[in-house]
Amino acid sequence: MRQSLGESRSRYARDHALVSPDSHERTTLPHWSGAETIFLITPQAGARFSLFLVTSTGGLSADEPPHHAERVVLVRSGRIDLTVDGQSHTLDADGYAYLPAGVPHQLRASAEANLIVLERPYRPAPTGGTPKVVVSSISKLPKTAMKGDERLQLQKLLPGGPEFDMELNIMDFAPGASLPYVETHFMEHGLVMLNGGGIYRLGDQWYSVEADDAIWMGPFCPQWFGAIGRENARYLIYKNWNRDPLDGGSA
Repeated sequence: MRQSLGESRSRYARDHALVSPDSHERTTLPHWSGAETIFLITPQAGARFSLFLVTSTGGLSADEPPHHAERVVLVRSGRIDLTVDGQSHTLDADGYAYLPAGVPHQLRASAEANLIVLERPYRPAPTGGTPKVVVSSISKLPKTAMKGDERLQLQKLLPGGPEFDMELNIMDFAPGASLPYVETHFMEHGLVMLNGGGIYRLGDQWYSVEADDAIWMGPFCPQWFGAIGRENARYLIYKNWNRDPLDGGSA
């Protein structure tokens, strides 16, 4: 009924965006054969990365990005096969891979699969070195209480070495848990709600958010989250990291 009246929970502002599933637009891309894509966050909105969903419609086939970007692939459901560095890997639900820029690889799926994909230009470390391929599963990652709060658990998907220019984390909030303060910083975020829901402050607005919502938070956008409901709220969150903002901008 709400959609028939032109309503949606999606919002776009100068320093943030909320994209809810009721406004998704599916498209196809030549380099994602056998799949449909839904772009959630892109540079056209002001971000310095792309975050999108990929649904295999049978016979998914994709190689490394044509724009020489680093890529992260997380499997939400189904199964995909990854070939990289001469090795083959099978990624099931919650399996993921970090694929450095310029590293040839192939993604294949013969049946239905749903993926979250993040791509962005890589910023080399001033100290040199290049990041390595990471293939793992969320279930294998240790959990750490954030700032000593056991109700808020953090899992890091990527190593913290200087060659990596991003962080990608899972944040898991028990009902009633919240971030300890309003964050305001030069890094930007891309976020996908995986489970549960709550209230997200973005700028001077408070939004109700739920599973499958996506959020972009631009540099210096005030941000805060509190979990509401009877189940844990869990999200995947990206931020640019390990690079001086004066060294090539904030990307």
